Amino acid sequence: MDQRIPVTLLTGFLGSGKTTLLNHLLHHSGMRDTAVIINELGDTGLDHIFSQSNLAQSIESEHIADNTVLLSSGCLCCTLKNELADTLRDLFFKRALGAIPQFNRLIIETTGLADPGPILANLMNEPVIESVYRLDAVVVTLDSVYGLQQLAENPEALKQAAVADVLVLSKTDLADAQCIAALEEKLTAINPGASLHRISHGQLDPKFVVDVGLFDASRQQVHPQRWLRSPSQGPSSKGSLPQKANHDGIISFTVTLPSPIHWSQLKPHLLKFCQRYGKYLLRLKGIVHAADQASPLAIHAVHFTPYPPTLLEGWTEPEKTSRVVIIAKGIDELSLRKAFMTF
Repeated sequence: MDQRIPVTLLTGFLGSGKTTLLNHLLHHSGMRDTAVIINELGDTGLDHIFSQSNLAQSIESEHIADNTVLLSSGCLCCTLKNELADTLRDLFFKRALGAIPQFNRLIIETTGLADPGPILANLMNEPVIESVYRLDAVVVTLDSVYGLQQLAENPEALKQAAVADVLVLSKTDLADAQCIAALEEKLTAINPGASLHRISHGQLDPKFVVDVGLFDASRQQVHPQRWLRSPSQGPSSKGSLPQKANHDGIISFTVTLPSPIHWSQLKPHLLKFCQRYGKYLLRLKGIVHAADQASPLAIHAVHFTPYPPTLLEGWTEPEKTSRVVIIAKGIDELSLRKAFMTF
């Protein structure tokens, strides 16, 4: 199994409940070996986390390394003062040198106005970082009361929802059933492949937001189907009609690749595809059974950048079907489907 440190990207629009959810997660015993990077912008720094909980009284070692604190729960927290890439490298090297305790997973909490694309690029576009960390899942919080309005009025909120692996509806105790149902219907139209959870007061079991991607760390197993989260019930059949984009211009569809396929041919094609259509490409995820590879490959791309594939050693499936999920905005599905299949 891939031994790189899994990263959960926790994002969501302003006031959507990210900090409340994170606060709850920091209390959980199952999060003991977790490091957390918290943005200092606005009121989401460490001081705010502590002031909103009894964690302020449970710090074992204050500022054990620069802007980093260790909680009695075992979580290691630091604020993001420099570039994310610098912080990621800093955490890893301090971990390797024993300056901070060992951590086996990482959560990055972003600002409410953050576009997930550049953050994902930071994670996987630099050799040192890509060799140490891997993306596990993008978790997005949405306000059950104001979520629909925020999606309609703010492009950032729409992008966040579109690329999510996990959607968390917060403040469900404050919204009526009709409002929640309307928001869920909207989110299903935007991102039909994401799992969806309702919460109030930030109460959510960590198992729904960590280790929910490609690998199940507790069972030492690979779960490509869970990570891929295809928007359809099965692979798209050849010649199937394109899905209609929702009125926000976001499309999400699955492309089934022909067999046999060779990674030596697909790799340069994927790069050209991203370079040409990166403006529209919010996210791409796929499983490739390549004839020139010993095991299946998990591929991933955001906008103009395809990232190094992950070799899924020891994993097989009955039908060796290569499929790719594409999430895009501002372009029709047929154009993307034709372009991706032409190689």
